[in-house]
Amino acid sequence: MLNLAAIVLPIMMLPHDSVKKDTGSRWTFHFQATVIDQYHGKFNAPYSGQNSLQDTTEQDMSVTSTIFLGYRLWKYGGLYFNPEISGGKGFSSTTGLAAFPNGEIYRVGNPITTAYVARGYFEQSFALHGSHDTLMQDDVNQVRQLLPTKRLTITAGKFSLADFFDNNTYSHDARGQFMNWVLMDNGAWDYPANTRGYTYGIVLQLIEPNWYAEFSDALEPTYANGPVMDPNFTKSFGLTFETGFTFKLANRPGAFSVLLYMNQNRAPYYENAIANYEATKNPAALDVDNDTAYNGDKKYGIGLSFSYQLSKYVGVFARAGWSDGKTATWAFTEVDQTFTPGLSFDGAAWHRKGDNFGIAYIINGISKEHRDFENAGGYGFIIGDGILENYQPEQVLEAYYSLKFIDHLFITPDYQFAVNPGYNGDRGPVSIYSVRVHLEF
Repeated sequence: MLNLAAIVLPIMMLPHDSVKKDTGSRWTFHFQATVIDQYHGKFNAPYSGQNSLQDTTEQDMSVTSTIFLGYRLWKYGGLYFNPEISGGKGFSSTTGLAAFPNGEIYRVGNPITTAYVARGYFEQSFALHGSHDTLMQDDVNQVRQLLPTKRLTITAGKFSLADFFDNNTYSHDARGQFMNWVLMDNGAWDYPANTRGYTYGIVLQLIEPNWYAEFSDALEPTYANGPVMDPNFTKSFGLTFETGFTFKLANRPGAFSVLLYMNQNRAPYYENAIANYEATKNPAALDVDNDTAYNGDKKYGIGLSFSYQLSKYVGVFARAGWSDGKTATWAFTEVDQTFTPGLSFDGAAWHRKGDNFGIAYIINGISKEHRDFENAGGYGFIIGDGILENYQPEQVLEAYYSLKFIDHLFITPDYQFAVNPGYNGDRGPVSIYSVRVHLEF
């Protein structure tokens, strides 16, 4: 017991200037509401399957609204709670494109507006040796309070792993930046999440002034893109590790990070699903949700993220990702390789402070095993045209202009041009037009 105290107490020692007056607050409250309306016209499609993007005209809308509540319990500790409602639907019941064009819509069958708890978690930080307190300003899920510059933070409860990992400065927020799923998060990272993007787990963060390292262990859904998380955490779990650092080049800020992940869940190997189908001739064998045994299959991958402020008004960014692609996608989207470079422009350059213009390019690929599965008539939960004889990388160009209409209200026209939707060179291309209205305070 004394040995444990000798280890823990130095970590929890107060920083040197912790006696300064506490200018923080007890509560934080923020709100957001986002509406996205999207349209695409007819496009070339000689054939379609169960998960194909509909080749006739579609117009669909999504709505989300979130309350962000936080309460500081004691020094460095707090509770956060986010009730949320969402409704609407995506194109073709949110299928047909691995790089789906609306980051605010989920793979939910019922478009009726539904209320639920998005996040509910406890967070505690501990000062590390050599730290000093700095004032963190009030923000979404951040109480205004003093926090140590060098700290260990533990977060436990319900949240989205994307809240903590893969946070690219210019490409991470579908409510204010790019709308595409693969520009919101690294497409090759099949992060643990339920249908709406949330999970239960724990996150450990080691934060230093210029670098960080973090690790999480989180629950996986019981079946692909399912709403219920599997409580059998010894057999079904997702592990994520990320480390990154900030730097200055020509006196301008930049950041780089490396993300590693390993998932174990009920997802089958693509090759096993094909073998089962060939042995039984039962088409159900080619639906990943019909093979949900605890088989110990593992999926792993890596993601890289880079951002840099080229000038006062221009930022450049890129992501790259790879997964082994042998095991079925289980939670995010069907991408095994991805590369997404882009540019972001601050409207202050043309005297429109608060406006932002962004343009980015997506190129996605899938593994040979994944291709064979699709060509055999297999279906995941996002793509599947019934056959994939003409595999081509899926490519999307996205451009948006976020207009600060009045304080707290933003209106954003957006255009996406998708080539080879669902990795199928026989279908498309398709133009997607969007308008987003976003309110925040």
